[in-house]
Amino acid sequence: MSRILVVDDEDGLREFMTEVLEDEGHEVDQAADGVEALAKLEAAAYQLVLSDLKMPRMGGMEVVRRVRSEQPETEVIILTAHGTVDSAVEAMKLGVFDYLQKPLDSPTQLRLLVAHALERQRLRALQESARDREAEQPLSYGAPAMTPVVEALRKVATTDATVFLIGESGTGKEVAARTIHAWSRRAEGPYCAINCAALSANLLESELFGHEKGAFTGAAGRRRGRLELAAGGTFFLDEVGELAPGLQAKLLRVLQERTFERVGGNQTIRADVRWIAATNRDLEAMIADGRFREDLYHRLSVFPVHLPPLRERSEDIVPLAERLLARIGAELGRPELRLAADAHEALSAARWPGNVRELANTLERAAILADGDEIDADNLFALPGRPRRPSASVAVDAPQTLGELERRAITAALERHDGNRRKAAEELGIGLRTLYDKLKRYESA
Repeated sequence: MSRILVVDDEDGLREFMTEVLEDEGHEVDQAADGVEALAKLEAAAYQLVLSDLKMPRMGGMEVVRRVRSEQPETEVIILTAHGTVDSAVEAMKLGVFDYLQKPLDSPTQLRLLVAHALERQRLRALQESARDREAEQPLSYGAPAMTPVVEALRKVATTDATVFLIGESGTGKEVAARTIHAWSRRAEGPYCAINCAALSANLLESELFGHEKGAFTGAAGRRRGRLELAAGGTFFLDEVGELAPGLQAKLLRVLQERTFERVGGNQTIRADVRWIAATNRDLEAMIADGRFREDLYHRLSVFPVHLPPLRERSEDIVPLAERLLARIGAELGRPELRLAADAHEALSAARWPGNVRELANTLERAAILADGDEIDADNLFALPGRPRRPSASVAVDAPQTLGELERRAITAALERHDGNRRKAAEELGIGLRTLYDKLKRYESA
């Protein structure tokens, strides 16, 4: 159920409300005044706060303001005596869901109002989730190579087990993570993702754990990290192989103890999230080289799932291309864009070392080049940086090692960007450090 904070200086009323709500299956914490409430709010995220207005040390209005600034997704119900209804109305202007007059009429009145407040929060979360799903593609359109993957994800989604998604860049690891969340019992909770390659180590630590005022230069106030914001939901760590050694140690501690502290703080906060991690790197090789912690690897790889590349999912290519083209057409103001028959054949025959990202880039280029609403094979192969047109003299399915394909993709990306490694890494969807590591490996081979 939901996590609720009850704040009231009357011991009897506080205990009564706690008992009623716990009987409904909720997890309930108590605070005797506003000061104690703020300490609770610093340590945990709540779906609902019930707070009295008039209390010693710190009143309910300050509690409301702090909740609105630090946990804006949390619903608040104010408790007020008959003589302070005007103050309750003022609190509602700050975004309070509703108020209850004391003394309470019955436990039923409390249950109903709490249920309505939690339902509003649930519907808001569902609306946000629906908006996210609109932009997603399905995991697969029926490719046999994806059948065991979909079955495995469906089974693990019903648990809270940590999932480790492994696959080349652009194979749909983020789509898989969102699908696991949507199929899980945490689906009504938040989904938070962070790309470990996108930020420096210091910024990444602050993004993950949050920070206290004065924790570092520029930290003008307290900031809740994404791990707090994901409480009750799913947390996705993309490109986890890019984590710096210091952050690897801190992440290991969170996974082991399910607690953490904000940067510059000493308040222990519970990490109530379901973990999903992803990588396109060979972490076992990184462990052998001393660049990734073996204990963290074992913590993350509780349920590893390998996502096959697009060249092994030929049945998915055309329907995926049509879905991507519909999105591209809408963005370009050309909703009638469609693929010609020879474009279907060309798309299915290409090997797509860059997977879905390369497919999407190729379609966007072709859409820009096409004179009419139909995209043909010539449009797909008309620019430098295009997918290589399959040769009639070489079997399309000639066996190649993953290393050979990876090396070809990196070489081609560097050629397209005149040797600019940063731009090549961005196109390939990998971190700059990953690109450097791979180039060094090729040079020593």
